[in-house]
Amino acid sequence: MERLKLKYNDALRSLRTLGEILEEPFSIIIRDATIQRFEYTFEALWKFLKEYLKEKEGIISNSPKACFKEIFSLGFLTEEDTVRCLEMTDRRNDTAHTYKEEIAQIIYSKIKGYCTLMKNLSDQFKDKIE
Repeated sequence: MERLKLKYNDALRSLRTLGEILEEPFSIIIRDATIQRFEYTFEALWKFLKEYLKEKEGIISNSPKACFKEIFSLGFLTEEDTVRCLEMTDRRNDTAHTYKEEIAQIIYSKIKGYCTLMKNLSDQFKDKIE
């Protein structure tokens, strides 16, 4: 249980830092830093979900998309939000190509919505972790 709580707290800390940078005025440096924070926030969240599924539900899920689908099947996500989570996973995978200006802009333009999505999802676990 301690490992699960640590992973949950990592996800919450990451979400806070992502939220903070989203308040900054746009510049190329802020855009790039925002994409970096999105990457590590996404990683922290899906790894928490993976641990939650394993510890609380006995489900082994080894990829972000599989985790989001399992979380949907448990009722934590709507169908629409699950589709957005799967899209978010694809955008996270695209971050390896942010040297391409158009890809960086597309990813950056979606991060605010993804931050809200991840925050809403993580909030659902508060009572289940503490």
